[in-house]
Amino acid sequence: MACSLIFGISPLATLSTTLHFLKPISPVLFSTHNSVSLSQLNFTKMEGTEITEEVTEISGPNGNLKKKIFVAGATGSTGKRIVDQLLAKGFHVKAGVRDLEKAKTSLSRDNPALQIVKADVTEGSERLAEAIGDDSEAVICATGFKPGWDLFAPWKVDNFGTVNLVEACRKLGVNRFILISSILVNGAAMGQILNPAYIFLNVFGLTLIAKLQAEQYIRKSGINYTIIRPGGLRNEPPTGNLVMEPEDTLYEGTISRDKVAEVAVEALVYPEASYKVVEIVSRDDAPKRSYEDLFGSIKQR
Repeated sequence: MACSLIFGISPLATLSTTLHFLKPISPVLFSTHNSVSLSQLNFTKMEGTEITEEVTEISGPNGNLKKKIFVAGATGSTGKRIVDQLLAKGFHVKAGVRDLEKAKTSLSRDNPALQIVKADVTEGSERLAEAIGDDSEAVICATGFKPGWDLFAPWKVDNFGTVNLVEACRKLGVNRFILISSILVNGAAMGQILNPAYIFLNVFGLTLIAKLQAEQYIRKSGINYTIIRPGGLRNEPPTGNLVMEPEDTLYEGTISRDKVAEVAVEALVYPEASYKVVEIVSRDDAPKRSYEDLFGSIKQR
C-alpha cells in the first residue's frame, strides 16, 4: 500500500507514505558479529495486586527457542525489504499480510525462518494478537494506505491500524515496536504548512495528521518504541551516507527503501534506538557514521 509524493526544496523527490503501560527494564535485542541473538526480554506484569518482573531467556537462530519478528505490511515496497534484511541477518520472521496469494509470489516461501500469516491492521487488535502470537518478540509496522476515493483510508490504516497493532502488542506483552512513519508529519508545527509535500500528502485524507496521532499514541503506550521518519522513498539502491536527525528537523531529502529497511532492522539491535523518534535521509556529502553513533546522537524526549 503506497502513496507517492514529492519532497524537496525544488520540485521535490518521490515519497511513499508507508506509514510505528509498562516500561521495559532493558533492551530486547543485540547483535554479535554477523549473527543475531535475541537477548533477555525483561518486562513487568501484573499478578493480582503485585507487579513482578519476568525475564525470558531467548536463544538465537541456532538455539532451541526461536522467537520471531512480526512485520506488518510485509508485502509492501518497504515491508518486503525489511523482511529480506531480517532474514539475511538471521532473524526468524513472521510476515503479516492482507493478501496471502500475493505474499506467495512476493515473499520467499522456501526459507524455513519465514512464516506468512494473514493480518489486516484494520480488523482490530484481537485478530492482530492472534496473528502476532506469543512467539513474536517485536513488531515492525511498515503499513500504509492505498490511495483511492476513500478519504478515510489513511485513518483506517495509518492511524487506527497502527493503534490496533500497539494494543495487540500490549495484550501479548510484546514490548518492542518500530514504526515506519514519514518526515513532515508535524509539518504545521515546523512552519512547513505551505511545503508542497505537506500539502500534497494531506490532500489524501489528512494522511500526515493521521500518522502523527498514531505516533503520539505509541509514545504514550509505555511500549519500547522507535519511530522512523524517512524522507522521500526511492526504489533504487542506496547512495550517499545516512543522515539521522531528531524529530521535526528534516523537511526535504530522499532515501532508498533499502536503507530505511536497514535502519528498522538496526533499531532492533541497538539499545540506543529505544524510545526515540528519528528522521532519516541520504546525502552524498554526509560523513559515514556507525549506527551506535547515529542512534546515540538522538536525545529522548
